[in-house]
Amino acid sequence: MTKATGRALMMFFCLLAAATVCGCDRAGSPASAETSDADRAPARTPVAAVEVGRRDLSRQLSTSGVVAPRVTTRLASRASGTVDAVYFEEGDRVEAGETLVSLDMSEERAELARALAEEQIAESEYERVGELLRNRIVSDADYDRARATMLVARSERELRETRVAFGRINAPHDAIVTVRSVEPGEAVEARDTLFELVSMDQFVIRLGVSEMDVVHMRAGQDAPVRLDAMPELSLEGRIRRIFPTADSVSRLITVEVELPSNAYELGIRPGYLGRVRFIIDPRPDVIAAPAAAIGEDGSTRYVYVIEDEKLVRREIETGVTRSRWTEVVSGLEVGEVILATSPIDMSGGMPVRIVGWRG
Repeated sequence: MTKATGRALMMFFCLLAAATVCGCDRAGSPASAETSDADRAPARTPVAAVEVGRRDLSRQLSTSGVVAPRVTTRLASRASGTVDAVYFEEGDRVEAGETLVSLDMSEERAELARALAEEQIAESEYERVGELLRNRIVSDADYDRARATMLVARSERELRETRVAFGRINAPHDAIVTVRSVEPGEAVEARDTLFELVSMDQFVIRLGVSEMDVVHMRAGQDAPVRLDAMPELSLEGRIRRIFPTADSVSRLITVEVELPSNAYELGIRPGYLGRVRFIIDPRPDVIAAPAAAIGEDGSTRYVYVIEDEKLVRREIETGVTRSRWTEVVSGLEVGEVILATSPIDMSGGMPVRIVGWRG
């Protein structure tokens, strides 16, 4: 090989190496630029979010009691005697004034007849003496004695009428007979209970409520009721009254809930178990945020609002907390999107990517 040939080969290899290096630089330039851009772009943290909305954060108290008629009447005999007739049985409906039972009042009627006769005699004597007094035949004292005798006879007649009336026991109000304790021919004494009546036009449920809860209740307040025997039925109950004192043993205060007036027609009967729900602290339509999403910085409460895929710290004023939700009094609007989890490791301006929603 001559020197000229060697120099030519050397130059060829140098040109080939230079071309290879240039080709590699041109092929690698786009990839290098993309890698550099990726290194410069900030990483977005995956987060869970929630849309701010309104919720019912009312505090509720649920308790149960037994349905009972508001008015229960025990009718007792006002006279001693033998039962002559009984006109109603258990389950019968009676109207005010109807006679339930009558006693044999033969002796009292005889006494009444005698009293009537004596009254008539006394009235005749009184009229006769009055005529004599006008003619100045008798004195004023004679007239006064005749008048007194007539008044005594009248009182005796009224007393006998009352005793005869005691032989008929009448219903004091519209009701249903639940207990009948007497049969024809039985002898009864005064004050013996003969019937028990219940008024079916008004049912109530009486419940024992803690003094901590009863202070939030008032007469007239709605109290929805459901019955175990009729689960498909929802009743609009109402607090009728709150007893003035607490039980000395249980320290509970009785609250009386009134059922609708048509409860009996709906098939409700005394003794059914009713479950009553009270709204203790009504907050039916308030803006709320997850309690876990609210951070604390001293006395300041805050959340992170997600705007343009970044976290923005927002101070808020909070109210009550019910379960996992907290009332937001000010600082948030319905429809805003906030971080749904603990904000402890987050900071304002942090880029984020929503990967899940909670509600």
